[in-house]
Amino acid sequence: MEIARPYLLFLGDVADSLAAKTAIGIVDWRKDWCIGQIRLQGCAADTGLPDMSIADGAAAGAKTFVIGAVNAGGRLPEHWIDSIVAALEAGMDVASGLHVRLGDIPAIRSAAEKNGRQLHDVRHSTTSFATGKGTRRSGKRILAVGTDCSVGKKYTALAMDKAMNERGYTSSFCATGQTGVFISGRGASLDAVIADFISGAAEWLSPETDDSHWQIIEGQGSLFHPSFAGVTLGLLHGSQPDGFIVCHEPTRTRMRGVETPLPTIQQVIDLTVQCGRLTNPDIRCVGIAVNTAALGDDEALAYLAKVGEQYGLPATDPVRYGMEAIVDKVSAEFGAP
Repeated sequence: MEIARPYLLFLGDVADSLAAKTAIGIVDWRKDWCIGQIRLQGCAADTGLPDMSIADGAAAGAKTFVIGAVNAGGRLPEHWIDSIVAALEAGMDVASGLHVRLGDIPAIRSAAEKNGRQLHDVRHSTTSFATGKGTRRSGKRILAVGTDCSVGKKYTALAMDKAMNERGYTSSFCATGQTGVFISGRGASLDAVIADFISGAAEWLSPETDDSHWQIIEGQGSLFHPSFAGVTLGLLHGSQPDGFIVCHEPTRTRMRGVETPLPTIQQVIDLTVQCGRLTNPDIRCVGIAVNTAALGDDEALAYLAKVGEQYGLPATDPVRYGMEAIVDKVSAEFGAP
């Protein structure tokens, strides 16, 4: 799947920034690939890019209109269709990370055919996956896991990959969600894989490699989330991690989108080890990544110090303070590069 750049990011009329995490993630890691954003009336998210009309974006050279918003179930709101059709008529391809396939919507399919444009359903892989086998394979792996959805697992994995390469390790980022695929250019959205093949897809994403190579795997969902734990467990078994990083947002009391209480960090560590031992008996936690965006600097530093002392693990905010402390832990546990 070759998605033409630069991108014009469509945020729709989402109610908060988390609902625009695809667009925001692309801007945070690939801002140079983006021209601007389009927001409908009532949109409460902002990537910081210039607001544009579709005509403005086309005139500026945008090649692909990226649907940068998400929602529970990956649905396409009907009132977004006119914007997508207009982008196709303006000469842009359209790329989506939603579950719904763009070509299944007659108006979109017709506009793409009429204007000779491409439709990219990033969430739907064209690869056929085998079932997972659980056989130990060479190479080393780190998986981001979470106390909830949307707590920073993708950012943690990207930041860890960057920090390990800077330290002299050979590592690569493995994308398991639509935003990660937009950022890395490779991967598979595991939540769109048929359940029997999730662990096999995770094995495909993080294949056998040299023993000195680290694969840093983007996490999905949470083992404690009643909606998405099935994907999380399949990813855990298939990725067969040597180490994992627990990702946490400290102001939440309920899991996103449901009334289930948030688990503790210790509960996540214990259950991840218990379940992960099925395919890697040596699995261990190597650090805690905390999304401190809602905290002031002094409060964030105090919270990280408290968490680090409580669990005896390095605790950091990957965006604010980097991943060096967790790389130090990996070096101590598994050896220097």
